[in-house]
Amino acid sequence: MGSVPGPMPSSPARRDLRFAVIGGGMAGILSAIKLKESGQTDFTVYEKADRLGGTWRENTYPGLSCDVPSHLYCYSFALNPQWSHLYSPGEEIRAYFEGVARDHAILDQVRLGDEVVRCAFTDGRWQLTTDRGVRDEVDVVIAATGVLHHPRYADITGLDSFGGALFHSARWDHSVALDGARIGIIGTGSTAMQIVSGVIDRAQKVTLFQRTAQWVMPTVNPAYTDEEKRAFAEDRGLIEDLRDRVSQLFDGFSDGIVNAESPAMKMIEQFCLDNLENSVTDPDLRERLRPDYRAACKRLILSADFYRSIQKPNADLVTDPIEAVEAGGVRTADGRLHELDVLVLATGFKVDAFVRPMAVLGRNGVDLNEVWAKRPEAYLSISVPGFPNFFMLNGPNGPVGNFSLVEVAELQLGYILRLVERLRSGEGREIAATADALERFEAARVEAARHTIWATGCRSWYLDDRGIPAAWPWPFQRYRAEMAEPTWEAYGLRV
Repeated sequence: MGSVPGPMPSSPARRDLRFAVIGGGMAGILSAIKLKESGQTDFTVYEKADRLGGTWRENTYPGLSCDVPSHLYCYSFALNPQWSHLYSPGEEIRAYFEGVARDHAILDQVRLGDEVVRCAFTDGRWQLTTDRGVRDEVDVVIAATGVLHHPRYADITGLDSFGGALFHSARWDHSVALDGARIGIIGTGSTAMQIVSGVIDRAQKVTLFQRTAQWVMPTVNPAYTDEEKRAFAEDRGLIEDLRDRVSQLFDGFSDGIVNAESPAMKMIEQFCLDNLENSVTDPDLRERLRPDYRAACKRLILSADFYRSIQKPNADLVTDPIEAVEAGGVRTADGRLHELDVLVLATGFKVDAFVRPMAVLGRNGVDLNEVWAKRPEAYLSISVPGFPNFFMLNGPNGPVGNFSLVEVAELQLGYILRLVERLRSGEGREIAATADALERFEAARVEAARHTIWATGCRSWYLDDRGIPAAWPWPFQRYRAEMAEPTWEAYGLRV
């Protein structure tokens, strides 16, 4: 197997391919639509849950919204003039993705409640097995399994002993009454801060248990007027212009975070510092909310109302370490028992799982779990050597953080379809990144990552087991350029 030459001027007989798309969230819906548009209609989308939506199905907590403006966090081919806010609520986002799937008539090719538990590459094709015993044989697998869907539970003594309602933020129990309740929230990431703002006016008391303070970037979240929505509906160019302006701002942000000493990064830090200094009036609370690391070292929080919410009389910020959970609440290291009716674990996700726990066996039975024993790696976050015709959307070490993963997925899928075209054309039957290409990519990525803001001394879910940021470490414009056309020398093709 050698590297892939450029497209051949004349092609052998074209092949019809069968596809499996694993996951029915944003990226899975996108994959199905684009496969269908490209004339590839022999595919099935496998979704483990009972409805589409991905992370927007899993997360339903009060205050949920996306920290990317809605007109950018949507498909470029399905602009939505009816977004209610600059940052729209989660239920509205889920309804948008479900509506796009319905409008593009892909629902008949979706299997709900059917989780793929095994993919094995045998005799040139992928053999799939689901938890319901369904078997399928396909030429190409597109893994659109997402990142934020395997909850991470805190290792805290006594969780099982709590006498009230306890659940992870991604498993919100809507049968639990919040009005007049004493609500505790463990965690201080974006989710926790949104929950604080979402329940503060309903609860008797909200106690936020903070291990690490977070920098908060100021923003506003105005509602779009009916006049603005009508204008968007009548003139698509208005939405396109807005998307371009927002995209330019995000590009500037990415330019900053990949160079910790850049002027853009200094400006971001100043915005966050001014927000803290000008928004929090109590000196003691302000100091407890002041992080001891640089802004954006952790995922930057964008919030219009967290500082206002945490200063309300019924809010309590607790910075003493948690000793244990007891039947009546949470006891901290100072000996105090914080009495609670509801305890929410806003403790994040297993962000290094990706396609796992699904078993993926590549060429010669090689187990992906063993290949990723140290840490997950993929060439351009898409392809793993030895796993031909298996492509990931939003896979390891790609652009993460404060970006639109919708745009990332669209770029990646366009790239994947160019790889697939070499199979459809009959030029080869198997294609995957070479080990050498991955090794060279990873060496360059790791070196560049050392200079990003994520590597300036904080603990975050961006860091791998070595303390290296597991993310795309260059400007986003470079990622767009990489996705425009595969570097064919980086791939091996078998006929």
